Amino acid sequence: MEETHTMVNSPAPVPPTPPVPLSALLARADLALRQIAGPRGADVVIHWAHTSEMADPYPYLLGGELLLTAGVQIPDASAPDAFFDAYVARIVAAGGAALGFGLAPVHETVPDALVAACDTHGLPLLEVPPRTTFSGVARAVWQLMAQAGLAELRRVTEAQRSLAAAAARPDPVPAVLRRLAQRLGGYAVLHGPDGTRIAAAGREPEPGVRESLAALARVVRPAGSAGPS
Repeated sequence: MEETHTMVNSPAPVPPTPPVPLSALLARADLALRQIAGPRGADVVIHWAHTSEMADPYPYLLGGELLLTAGVQIPDASAPDAFFDAYVARIVAAGGAALGFGLAPVHETVPDALVAACDTHGLPLLEVPPRTTFSGVARAVWQLMAQAGLAELRRVTEAQRSLAAAAARPDPVPAVLRRLAQRLGGYAVLHGPDGTRIAAAGREPEPGVRESLAALARVVRPAGSAGPS
């Protein structure tokens, strides 16, 4: 039995765990998950997996979950459409990212009304085959999160090494700015204490952007620094 929590009016902010694209989970052949409703864009991500058989899962969700259920809370597949609509609406209101519905032993198929409700509310719905356990899905999510975290750590470490190598060059300032602009795929600029532009690298931005950068440099100027006369 799940412990009782106090219901809040809005879901808690999603903690900063590495987001996992739902498409990456669907690509796992060992899970054989199938999306049968809801948006399929590359921007659909999940932050963890959680299992609940509560008719109202809202109090137990933090946001960003792939909620897994076997449909124990559903009286039968012919339950009123309003039941499924309210159920999905509560998941969406709690910030749930997707719903996974396990086939067997409770339901042989995903109720049509649940599919329709997920399409209506824009909640991705996955069909979980009988051979795939919920713990296996949760483990796959954790593995993908670990891989994403490791990839980000490698990317940051490589960037730090690259900038350190540039700083060791005979012309460190332009070298660092060039490397930074390359890494960011944008524009890097160095302003002096008085707001004067010292050096820059990368494709020149629009005039309005340059003016905004100069204004920002004036805002963050060290206290006591004299501005341009």
